[in-house]
Amino acid sequence: MSNIDTILSVARERNQGWPYAGAVTPQEAWELIEADANVKLIDVRTNAERDWVGRVAIPDGQHGAVQWSTYPGGVPNPDFAPQLSAIANKQQVLLFLCRSGVRSRHAAKLATEQGFQHCFDILEGFEGDKDDAGHRKSLGGWCKAGLPWLGA
Repeated sequence: MSNIDTILSVARERNQGWPYAGAVTPQEAWELIEADANVKLIDVRTNAERDWVGRVAIPDGQHGAVQWSTYPGGVPNPDFAPQLSAIANKQQVLLFLCRSGVRSRHAAKLATEQGFQHCFDILEGFEGDKDDAGHRKSLGGWCKAGLPWLGA
């Protein structure tokens, strides 16, 4: 079994009755991206978050940005599904990322409902949870894992 198959198998085993394929750690997401140019990370944070906080540094062809909710106001993006369909195909492995791992779960669920077959949540998100001082990027997430990202 290849490293890709192993990671995806572990990710599927994490599934606790979720309505999508499973979940990967940030490190596993990075390994999948490095191993297979067809794997696509879908960042569901707002455009403002990507602009002001930062974004993953991966090849452009493997990165997609579809806001789950819009800025300002946090209104749900009514065009999420068609925007996703415009940048990804239904057979691709899709890795959904948000700030801390909440919106990405919702996005993975909706994408699965729309017929995307291999939807995975990236656990902990880009910044992770807040620490005792109320700061992010120190308790998990893509940044804390030391994976490549571009700061704002």
